[in-house]
Amino acid sequence: MTIMPGVVVDAARPATIPDPRTLVSESLFERLVLRIVGDHGTSVEEADRIMSQALAFLYACAKNSGRGLAPSAAVDIGWHTFVLYTRDYAAFCETVAGRFIHHQPDDDPARAAGGCTVAETVNVMRELGMAVDDELWHTAAACDTTNCHQCHQGCVDSN
Repeated sequence: MTIMPGVVVDAARPATIPDPRTLVSESLFERLVLRIVGDHGTSVEEADRIMSQALAFLYACAKNSGRGLAPSAAVDIGWHTFVLYTRDYAAFCETVAGRFIHHQPDDDPARAAGGCTVAETVNVMRELGMAVDDELWHTAAACDTTNCHQCHQGCVDSN
């Protein structure tokens, strides 16, 4: 079964995405990258990396319903940018996840004290065979609620 051009899912094993950009059209990916450049003053190269990792993260959320995965601060920029394009984002969610993937911030840092889900998210992405941009995920740094600001922000399923 093909989800998007270039992405094949085999029910017997987890899907592997060689390039998360294949989850959206080339023109949409370019618009998202340019939006990040304009809104955040990044280089095109960095914006490309951010958006690629945001798509990989969302794919991991799609394949791990209810797991409460969370993006790094850098990857969250890509997610926020994609959400601005509501129709495209909703269509992506339906195609890739079969449901809407909500961005639901949790403003209670006490709930994050039990552990940082960013590290778990990176592990899930690697289990799916996805490339992880360590610099954007800060995987070399200690991950806690003081230096990993998105530990308590995650994807949730639609009810």
